[in-house]
Amino acid sequence: MNKTGIILSSLIVLALTSCNSGNHTSSQEDTSTELQGEVIIDGSSTVYPLTEAIAEEFQLQNPKVKVKVSFSGTGGGFKKFLRGETHINNASRPIKESEKEAAKQAGIEYLEFEVGRDGITVVVNPQNDWVDYLTVEELRKIWAPESQEVLTSWAQVREGFPDEKLTLYGPGTASGTFDFFTEAILGESGRSRGDYIASEDDNVLVQGVSGDKGALGYFGFAYYEENKDKLKAVPIKPDDTSEAILPTPETIRSGTYRPLSRPLFIYVRKDALKNPAVAEFVRFYLQNVETLAPQVGYVPPAHETIERQLKELEKAIEEVQQEASTQTAQK
Repeated sequence: MNKTGIILSSLIVLALTSCNSGNHTSSQEDTSTELQGEVIIDGSSTVYPLTEAIAEEFQLQNPKVKVKVSFSGTGGGFKKFLRGETHINNASRPIKESEKEAAKQAGIEYLEFEVGRDGITVVVNPQNDWVDYLTVEELRKIWAPESQEVLTSWAQVREGFPDEKLTLYGPGTASGTFDFFTEAILGESGRSRGDYIASEDDNVLVQGVSGDKGALGYFGFAYYEENKDKLKAVPIKPDDTSEAILPTPETIRSGTYRPLSRPLFIYVRKDALKNPAVAEFVRFYLQNVETLAPQVGYVPPAHETIERQLKELEKAIEEVQQEASTQTAQK
């Protein structure tokens, strides 16, 4: 073969290679955008930052899937979940017996997945220079129903504290954080004084405490981490003989930050897994939570827990797919 022939042959090979490469790239792009649909999520404002972070990453890889993440509190979210209005409920507490019964009555099956651990953080204004710690007993005294409109000054909390007006901020009664805090501190879920500034939006609570010298509030650790420049976290003493402990990823993971460390969950309607977008989103959530949870201020579940939950998910997906296939065949 002469020199011209060799050059022509080389050009043909390059052209074919480029064509094949282009076709392969196109095929990959088609595959990556194949998944379509909608995933609807509501519930806990505490779990919201984590689920929102997961949703953003998921949508980068699946741009034709629309993931809607809202928050109305764990309890408010469960009401929507049990009415079939959402596919997934974020929850900062386990599902209640009354909610389990409502699900049973409605014929709703669900899966519970732990997605992280949180430490409810008690915060004061940075100008507060008198609180170096609080005991569980003092928190109980502050938030007890009998303290409503009675305990209104820091001087009433502990001898030596100044006669500064005490303004309280906390989540609303539909919040899982409210449920967990009242049970951990007051011994009964929902038992609390009512004369405090309540909101299901933790950012509202952050703004309130950061703008009020005499304020005290509580919410999830992630909101404190995000706003630590304008808040002061209060170490908590479980009892008089214990050391006062600050919430940190380490103390939350180990459980030494007590009694305010807690697991966080997502609840998934089993029938929603028939929707490929929902099934793939939940799979993506569990596969990536170990990496993304620390980025938003939460402690991820143990690796063994994630692996077990992924197996449970795959089993559930297989079951609903088989059920769907059987129903199609019967038609």
